[in-house]
Amino acid sequence: MTESTPVAAPRRAALAPAAPTHLSADIVARARELIALYPEPRSALIPLCHLAQEQDGWLTPEAMVDIAGLVGVTPGEVLGTASFYDMLHTESVGKYVVAVCTNIACLLGGAAELLEHAEDSLGVGAGGTTGDGTVTLEEAECLADCDRAPCVQVNHRYVGAQTPESFDQLIDELRSGARDADIPAHGTLIRVRRTTGIEADPAAVVEERRAAADARAAREAASDGGGA
Repeated sequence: MTESTPVAAPRRAALAPAAPTHLSADIVARARELIALYPEPRSALIPLCHLAQEQDGWLTPEAMVDIAGLVGVTPGEVLGTASFYDMLHTESVGKYVVAVCTNIACLLGGAAELLEHAEDSLGVGAGGTTGDGTVTLEEAECLADCDRAPCVQVNHRYVGAQTPESFDQLIDELRSGARDADIPAHGTLIRVRRTTGIEADPAAVVEERRAAADARAAREAASDGGGA
């Protein structure tokens, strides 16, 4: 039996970077800072999608082209990644995305009735946006605030359990700008800029990779022995 040498899967060559034309100069500068935190530019893909969404409120086709150029992938790859995640929107949404949880705990707490009220008061069904472009209503799976059912989020910020009456008051506050201090427009995920990458001892990383390679070789040897 001859020993085989593990061969790493070939990396696809990155596409030549292209100059952004849609993203603002500030967003591009922040994007380049984020890219510098990662060993591979494409690893910054999702954070860059959030940056672009901060600018436009959603991921426009033009923004995805810019992101692709910044990290060396195709716009199709950006769309394929972004369309997998609920927090990234590839179609226009309102200034405020209001999500009503209808999972089991919230359902038992009146979520179905709250969602029905929200649809009636806003004049749109779940997934729709009000005519003035202010509110997009969503029906959500578990939002992880089960002790305050029915759980509601606005732009991924918790606003506590809601009743039909408090929901209407919440919408009035959003429309008037009274909640702007704690609920920014959709797309602003965080207000603190990231300045460091993943911090790890380089020697520890080398040792962990060596151990992983040894373990993989041991598994392959055991597999070859079992089939002999």
